[in-house]
Amino acid sequence: MQKIAILGGTFNPIHNGHLHLVKRFSEKIGFDRVILIPTKVPTHKGEEHLVDAAHRVCMCRLAAKEYGYEVSDMEVQRETPSYTVLTLEALKHKFPNDMLYFITGEDMFLSLLKWNNPDRIFQLATICSAPRSIGGMEKMEQYARILKMHGANTILANIDFLPISSTLVRTAWKNGEDISSLVPAAVVNYMKQYDLYKE
Repeated sequence: MQKIAILGGTFNPIHNGHLHLVKRFSEKIGFDRVILIPTKVPTHKGEEHLVDAAHRVCMCRLAAKEYGYEVSDMEVQRETPSYTVLTLEALKHKFPNDMLYFITGEDMFLSLLKWNNPDRIFQLATICSAPRSIGGMEKMEQYARILKMHGANTILANIDFLPISSTLVRTAWKNGEDISSLVPAAVVNYMKQYDLYKE
């Protein structure tokens, strides 16, 4: 039985904050595989300056290569909205005997009951999350108790937070600032090659 971690996101672009979160949880739990899954169009928010999904998948693959992670384009290929429950169903069908761990940030964790079919999500995967705000852990622990009543297994960790967001990366890049500490070098080179996020 393998432990498989899933991190979904817009990844517009993927940055060191995403990778740091996965790395720390992997050290804590001991994942056998990590799968990054870019979304085509997020169902929970409208994303400005969203570059083509093919570019975001390529950037994820470049970032993942350094860590030995995998990238799936299943949500990009899906014709229907990118609901997490559909992705987890597909992964459970593919890996029926393995344990799935779904990694999410604080904001998403605190909205899980508003997601499509949350109770089924909790049946399919253990939810892993970490705070990114002062006092975040207390809020998350309270919410985790509510989620437990819905059948959720949660793992919360006080992981050292990297104050990086895709918006910060895009803004800095557009302004000609050095983003080498924010994004893997291969991703920076890709953004440069295809002139992304300059408008």
